Amino acid sequence: MATPQTAPYGTWRSPITSDLIVSSSIGLGAVAWAGTNLYWLEGRPQEKGRSVLVKRNGDGTTVDITPPDFNVRSRVHEYGGGAFLITEAGTVYFSNDGDRRVYVQAPNQEPQALTPENQRRYADFILDAARNRLICVSEDHSVPGHEPKNDLVAITLDSGDLQVLVEGNDFYTSPRLSPDGKTLAWVSWDHPDMPWDNSQLWIAAIQGDGTLGEKTLVAGGNGESVVEPRWSPGGVLYFSGDRSGYWNLYRYVEGTAQAVYPAKAEFGYPHWVFGESILGFIDETTLVCTYNDHGTWKLATLNPDRRALTPIPVPYSSISDLQVQGEMIAFIGGAATQPTAIVTLDLFTGETVRVKEASTLKIDPGYLSQPQAIAFPTENGLTAHAWYYPPTNQDFQASADKAPPLLVKSHGGPTAMAAASLNLRIQYWTSRGFAFVDVNYGGSTGYGREYHQRLDGNWGIVDVQDCVNVAKYLVAKRLADGEKLAIAGGSAGGYTTLAALTFHDVFKAGASYYGISDLEVLATDTHKFEARYLDRLIGKYPAEKEKYIRRSPIHFTEKLACPVIFFQGLEDKVVPPNQAEMMVEAIKTKGLPVAYVPFEGEQHGFRQAENIKKALDSEFYFYSQIFGFTPADALDPVEIINL
Repeated sequence: MATPQTAPYGTWRSPITSDLIVSSSIGLGAVAWAGTNLYWLEGRPQEKGRSVLVKRNGDGTTVDITPPDFNVRSRVHEYGGGAFLITEAGTVYFSNDGDRRVYVQAPNQEPQALTPENQRRYADFILDAARNRLICVSEDHSVPGHEPKNDLVAITLDSGDLQVLVEGNDFYTSPRLSPDGKTLAWVSWDHPDMPWDNSQLWIAAIQGDGTLGEKTLVAGGNGESVVEPRWSPGGVLYFSGDRSGYWNLYRYVEGTAQAVYPAKAEFGYPHWVFGESILGFIDETTLVCTYNDHGTWKLATLNPDRRALTPIPVPYSSISDLQVQGEMIAFIGGAATQPTAIVTLDLFTGETVRVKEASTLKIDPGYLSQPQAIAFPTENGLTAHAWYYPPTNQDFQASADKAPPLLVKSHGGPTAMAAASLNLRIQYWTSRGFAFVDVNYGGSTGYGREYHQRLDGNWGIVDVQDCVNVAKYLVAKRLADGEKLAIAGGSAGGYTTLAALTFHDVFKAGASYYGISDLEVLATDTHKFEARYLDRLIGKYPAEKEKYIRRSPIHFTEKLACPVIFFQGLEDKVVPPNQAEMMVEAIKTKGLPVAYVPFEGEQHGFRQAENIKKALDSEFYFYSQIFGFTPADALDPVEIINL
């Protein structure tokens, strides 16, 4: 192997180019079994972000199910998920993004509209075969100027007629029908709570006319969050609740919720999207589950009668969309040095198959940075967590007396988490000579309820302090150059980024992806799902308006003393474009270097290949101009005002 060439950080030539990332990468999600056939969704940047339903036949061949002019996506809660259902016979029911209607597609047939054209959206479908209907979550946007109305509905398969089954709560998710078809379970919650803060699991018997009888509260409320209701083959209702401080598994027996396996681990996700799955059944006494053990996802079987958890060794640190069919399981697995993939595992033989990878790009491990879990000191004597990626490129090294530039990533949510699976957009930076740290600041999930409640009343404080403190920690260990510190984030992470740049003087540059600059605008101009989110994160509005003003970067641009680049989808309904545009104008007026990159046709998060490429390269170009290095790549320049 050749001796690495010595070159400044940031100037290293990398085979991990933006062109290769977008041309060879897809999104994977929503795994489902129908007999021996496996289905999933592929988000294809090359097709303008279209979500395509794909089927793998029993013989291993794959085929696209939905035609090119359909996009399988739900917009309920704006974030969607749970956009399709497959029957055992292979008939597909799905939400089409273009017109929000539900379509039915029989095997080898074209999709046919099931629901009429109106202002309703649909998600989280289940089949009530005995009554010839779908049951799902519906969101009605038909009354202009008012919040949409959410309910659980039944859709008749013959006519598309709609019957409201449950209404009155602000939000619903996870309708689940018992194996005998007699009882429906579901989860609901109301403003101002978010589902990970306080939600309730209900059951009700289905009457002869298809309506529901009197409902019974199973669990939740009074500060408990409930997720993942699932019926066992024998008709026992299981769920995950966080009454112990962690999302642990319970079962509902004779009117009582019984703990199945108490542990300081998270058997559940925060409900941002519909259709998440961490649990399935082989038989009545054998469950397969995945759980988060302080930042790392693990796979296991569980005997609830004996409270016996048996780990299943797999080379994945991120596991999602778990689906069980007999002794075959499927999931989406992510690892540090191989692309995220849809994986099947035969629990009897142990055979594992990587069915579909999110990237076809084959990269020599010598260009891949290995994530290192770090715990670092932060405010009030507490410890916070992050994944640190050192600069790595087998062809290059820097002078021993130099520390690398550092990019701090603040994840979105803010109730989300950073995982340690291979992310080529991170490797893009590290293979060019940047260090990268993905911060699980206080408020992140994966570390228990107490950890994610650190952000209650403290958004814009705790998250920002943790991002600042991890940068200081890495500088002190000579793992980062204190004069070349950048921070970037999207959505809520974009707000953390802007707040860190405005209220602290540690970072020298930053990038905001559809980030929030004016919290008051967010409190008064966002979608229903997050309309009261800030009540808990900051305080009630307008009663505590002063807090919103004090924490909004837009009001304190005089404190901002470093360059910023903004990326914004012009069709974003979650964080409207005016959030970025107000900040750009204020920074421009102040005379600081600033760049603005808007994208037509993009919403909350970028899905089109050309825009993903442009954003990645533009951010790198921006830092090269600010930090004074010459990229090895021929990058399209970005207009930087006041440079």
